[in-house]
Amino acid sequence: MKKILAFAGSNSSTSINHKLVSFVVSKLEGHDTKVINLIKYTVPMYSEDEEKNNSFPAMILSLKEEIAKADALVISVNEHNGSWGAFFKNIIDWLSRLDRNFLEGKKILLMSTSPGKRGGVGSLDFAKSVLPRFGAEIIESFSFPSFYDNFSVDKNEVTDETLLLGLNEVLSTFAHQI
Repeated sequence: MKKILAFAGSNSSTSINHKLVSFVVSKLEGHDTKVINLIKYTVPMYSEDEEKNNSFPAMILSLKEEIAKADALVISVNEHNGSWGAFFKNIIDWLSRLDRNFLEGKKILLMSTSPGKRGGVGSLDFAKSVLPRFGAEIIESFSFPSFYDNFSVDKNEVTDETLLLGLNEVLSTFAHQI
């Protein structure tokens, strides 16, 4: 049994990426899973002056500890203008200043979703290119398009059979690789 930490890179109280993460984690049976909501991790905007004058925020130290305890991560990144949002970038900036290799040895299932047909693929591709710089091993990735057309929030289920098959395949590969 592996310890899996899961979160979305969004600071929206109605985050569809958080909904996707929660759904996916519920399908990972036989593992010790924990879903956290990064919206609770309030930290100032990163700057060298902020780091020098005030050191690292307690919430970043706490998040780093949570990541260190995990064997694997499930992360869903939201998209703003073709990249991940400023909130998530700020979290990554702080973590990477605390420990450049804060993802060393972490196997990651990386996802994205959006209301649109591209499913946050720009953000997903950006994350796939950046997270390995911090030691991450991306095991699988999945873009979930048109969230509201393909997912029932009320029933907490994927409504598109093809997407569900693809997601199940990704989950199976991830579970076997960790």
